Amino acid sequence: MAVIALQGFRGGTGTTSVTAALAWGLAQLNEKVLVIDFSPENLLRLHFGMPFTQTRGWCSAVNAGEPWQKSAMRYHAHLDFLPYGFVGTESAGSPEFDWPKAITQLKNSGVYDWILIDSPAADPLPAQAIADSTVVLLHTDTQSHIRLHQRALPANGRYLVNQFVPSSQLQQDILLLWQETLPTMVPVILHRDEAMAESLAAKQPVGEWKSNSKISREINTLANWFLLNLRGAR
Repeated sequence: MAVIALQGFRGGTGTTSVTAALAWGLAQLNEKVLVIDFSPENLLRLHFGMPFTQTRGWCSAVNAGEPWQKSAMRYHAHLDFLPYGFVGTESAGSPEFDWPKAITQLKNSGVYDWILIDSPAADPLPAQAIADSTVVLLHTDTQSHIRLHQRALPANGRYLVNQFVPSSQLQQDILLLWQETLPTMVPVILHRDEAMAESLAAKQPVGEWKSNSKISREINTLANWFLLNLRGAR
């Protein structure tokens, strides 16, 4: 089993949408996937049809002294998700929780082939510490290029370009530069596609919402790349 953290290089890179889409893509390859939301924004669940008003999640369970495992929900025969849960302002912040122990328990259970962690850019939880690999999502813009020189890539980390717009000469130039200078780039480019935004409105992973869209085909390619390159990460 491989544990992969997906993290935005900065806010707004589309990490949550890509994580949900990738989980669906892997499930369509008959891989058993658990997706865990590490973000207090608690948005991952919305891609899996969970009612907006439902407060269930691992963080709210831990705060209430309840078993975190009971917060997991099934979306598909091969896809489960673990929401963060609603945490009021009086309980703001992530609780003390032994994630290395929890991940070990999940690995020992033999239930899943993959654990995908939706990790926010400002990660209050040790996603990188418990993951076998970290995939950092980038936009091909000047801000991201500047920050590449200010922020180290996590150990066993790779960069993934998301929301690429080929009609932009600047984005083309930055992508070419990165492809020549960043040996740790995932060789799959995810383009900006309205279907991804629509999928959140439909409360579905994009591959389920519009399976023939460009971004869905790219996510399928990414899922196959994960299968070939990251399943045996540890």
